[in-house]
Amino acid sequence: MQNEKVINYIKNWLNNYLNKTNAKGFVIGVSGGIDSAVTSTLCAMTKQKVLCVEMPIHQEISQVTRAQKHISWLKLNYKNVSSVKVDLTPTFNVFKDSLPDTNSKREDLALANSRARLRMTTLYYLAGLNNYLVAGTGNKVEDFGVGFYTKYGDGGVDLSPIADLMKSEVFSLAQTLKIIDEIQKAKPTDGLFGDSRSDEDQLGASYDELEWAMQFEGKQEELSSRQAEVLKIYHNLNSANQHKMKPIPICNIPAEFK
Repeated sequence: MQNEKVINYIKNWLNNYLNKTNAKGFVIGVSGGIDSAVTSTLCAMTKQKVLCVEMPIHQEISQVTRAQKHISWLKLNYKNVSSVKVDLTPTFNVFKDSLPDTNSKREDLALANSRARLRMTTLYYLAGLNNYLVAGTGNKVEDFGVGFYTKYGDGGVDLSPIADLMKSEVFSLAQTLKIIDEIQKAKPTDGLFGDSRSDEDQLGASYDELEWAMQFEGKQEELSSRQAEVLKIYHNLNSANQHKMKPIPICNIPAEFK
């Protein structure tokens, strides 16, 4: 991949889109992960106003530290970048305590998705105050391969600068952009469970494996046992999360009923 050309193309795309909308800048949630680090840096390179937002919710300290270091690095290198911290832990606690008791095995996942939606609400509040656009941080594997994001959470954005890049390509851009080493070396995680579990722990396969599966066009009978397992994981996730990747279904009423 021609990194410099891709970086310049995304920067120009962001500028052109912003100018068409008459918005005044970008707002982006910074998590301490590679995707938000690369996306926020690309936004900063436009020279437009960029608001980086920390939104911890019972966050593991290493994730908080990485986010803070990245924001400090951005502000040092780009004078158009500002930041704000919104501690959503108390809000999440009140929300959780207000819910009915349940013994559902899906409670942890439902609460994790609720964290993402609280963050989306916060980003759109700040975007509304400043007439900014919410920049998404999803990559191609997450957004169009396995649907590894929260609908109306981190999937609720105005534009997606890196959604046509595989995870490996995002890492490659991070090197060119000189993103801090701690972020480049950290295991990818969505940070929605308040612990150190990685994306791979949740998905059952690494991003490199999922990229391979996403592009696989060979003969399945020639695969190793692990390759066959990864392919099955990919297809199961892709199928289960189609509701995220397709437009909302509309019940079209027959004309003769109207």
